[in-house]
Amino acid sequence: MNHFNASRQPMPAPRQAATPGSAEARKLAEDLMDAMNALLGLIERETEFVRAGKLREAMAFESTKQELSRRYVGAVSQLKANQAQLAKSAPELLSTLHRHHDAFRAMLQVNLTVLATAHAVSESVVRGVNAEIQKRNVPNTYTAAGRRAAPGPRHITPLAVSRSL
Repeated sequence: MNHFNASRQPMPAPRQAATPGSAEARKLAEDLMDAMNALLGLIERETEFVRAGKLREAMAFESTKQELSRRYVGAVSQLKANQAQLAKSAPELLSTLHRHHDAFRAMLQVNLTVLATAHAVSESVVRGVNAEIQKRNVPNTYTAAGRRAAPGPRHITPLAVSRSL
């Protein structure tokens, strides 16, 4: 539903700390935790709306979701750039971040599953409607061999779908 397009806006360059101490390590961890929590809250609301069939409300989160995704990617980049130093100075903090990130990924997977299911259902409905329309437009004729005649291109009616909800 919402795809991150990196070409739209440039990513800010990750700031590098030479050797993060305890305060800098906590700041990096807090930035990542804040980004994950904000994005997770938004994704949970989006998932609820999609499950309830309220797609218009779910789509309203697109710009906020993109901004939170940028924040998350920036925080992960900063953390990766300083991972070796963090492992030395704050290993317990790093393991806590890994556990929280695993829970975050699990929720993202639920969201992606719900979005994929909604996409598959809507595609199935459109294909079903198209099949019914085509059946009604095809003449009921038979070939000399007694088989049903295949419709020609002049009997196929295009189906127009509005993407606006």
